[in-house]
Amino acid sequence: MPFLGKGLLLLGCLVACAISVPQYVHMLQLNSYRPERYRRWRRENIGKCLSVGRWLPALALLGAVFVPLTWWQAAVGGAVLTAGALLSLPPKAKKPLVYTQRVRRLLVTLAVLHAAVCAAALWCPLRYTLIPAALLYVAVPWTVALAAAINAPVEKKIADGFVRQAAQKLAAMPELLIIGITGSYGKTSTKYFLHELLAAHYNVQMTPESYNTLMGVVRTVREQLRPSAQIFLVEMGAKNRGDIREICDLVHPRMGVITSVGEQHLETFGSLQNIIDTKFELADALPADGKLFLNGDNALIRERVVSVPAVYYGAEAPVPGGYYADDVTVDLQGSSFTLHTPDGESRRFTTRLLGGHNIQNLVGCIAVAHQLQIPLEELVYPVRRLKPVPHRLQLLPGGYIDDAYNSNPAGFRSALRVLKSFTAQRILVTPGMVELGDRQEALNRELGAFAADCCDIAVLVGEKQAPPLRQGLLEAGKDPSCIHVAPTLQDALQYIRALPPVPDRIVLLENDLPDNF
Repeated sequence: MPFLGKGLLLLGCLVACAISVPQYVHMLQLNSYRPERYRRWRRENIGKCLSVGRWLPALALLGAVFVPLTWWQAAVGGAVLTAGALLSLPPKAKKPLVYTQRVRRLLVTLAVLHAAVCAAALWCPLRYTLIPAALLYVAVPWTVALAAAINAPVEKKIADGFVRQAAQKLAAMPELLIIGITGSYGKTSTKYFLHELLAAHYNVQMTPESYNTLMGVVRTVREQLRPSAQIFLVEMGAKNRGDIREICDLVHPRMGVITSVGEQHLETFGSLQNIIDTKFELADALPADGKLFLNGDNALIRERVVSVPAVYYGAEAPVPGGYYADDVTVDLQGSSFTLHTPDGESRRFTTRLLGGHNIQNLVGCIAVAHQLQIPLEELVYPVRRLKPVPHRLQLLPGGYIDDAYNSNPAGFRSALRVLKSFTAQRILVTPGMVELGDRQEALNRELGAFAADCCDIAVLVGEKQAPPLRQGLLEAGKDPSCIHVAPTLQDALQYIRALPPVPDRIVLLENDLPDNF
């Protein structure tokens, strides 16, 4: 009977661990499988890692070590752990865990680790079997990290093999023009817009969605890049110095676009100077006869000296020797502007896109297309039919503007200016910004103050980010009755639906935090 009790206890422990493991593997995946990021996430979310549903059942089992124990009481202990795991399940994820081959390998390693601990525990006396069962259950967030460390050499070998395959495929396409696109913000929109403008004249491919890491680019090259492609648009993201250089070493771009430089991902970069240096790794990678397109409206970009031919563009002021837009008008149907080229040519463009930063991105795309020998008159229609990139100032039915993917100060301000331009009742829904390091609280407070004059009602999502935003709104003179804090986005939307009806209402959904925040 004691063996049966131990078996049932440990079986319950394994089931509880199996229930708990996916949520922590998910967090590891959202942190790009980077051990330092996952370690920081555990530290900042220790309350989730050691929730009541985790430590209370474990504590109950450890307390039972000091009392006589029967086999059926041990079996109840396993059921208690399973119940605790079920009660600790997180809400439905916005972006669920993707069961890639890497995740499956990690799950196998975890299963072996957990099974090995339980097998060893079978040799303990019945009451002392409670100790490894309780500790193993509590330690799941850390055993995930251990399994990832065990798998790291294998994962590196697999990744290196994929990189070699991608490099060989690119080497077999010497005529392919590769254009790298990076920036603190605006790179995904610029990639989509440029793809549409070039597609009428060239066979163009791009990295899909937000595939902007080295392995995202590798996967695109291996699985999707066609031999017939003439131009390959490569979005290049970064959270650490060297990330963009790593992508450039693979694809060897001949042209590049730097859309912006600003305070984003300060938590991993450490300083604004590191961000600037990282974005300009693209410029450093271009050949001497390459060409770099730079956002001349960005002061940090203008101040940087580059060693390759550069073409500047902008939408806020004339750019000497570059492309710029003026006479900008915005309404519910979109935006219009006049574009001027370095050689003095002008052309009026109309687009369904909203926001000054979208005009800025679009001017940069027109500049690239024009430099690739596409006349301005042949770009008028493609510009007119451009659709907003999903979740980036996307006008939805019912008066909602979806800017959920925007999480940087400049884009936030631009979206607020769009909201301010409407004459309807203006409602801002936002959880604020994250990954801004020591500047996070100050920047959220500043944007709260900026938002005060741009919205009639501010709905702040989540108690963690709400205080600095609320403080900024109040400091700027916002009536406290016009500020509402909602625990979740669903609560925020329910609050808006319950508001008294008005003739016209515009709701800006600004930023939506990922599941690891």
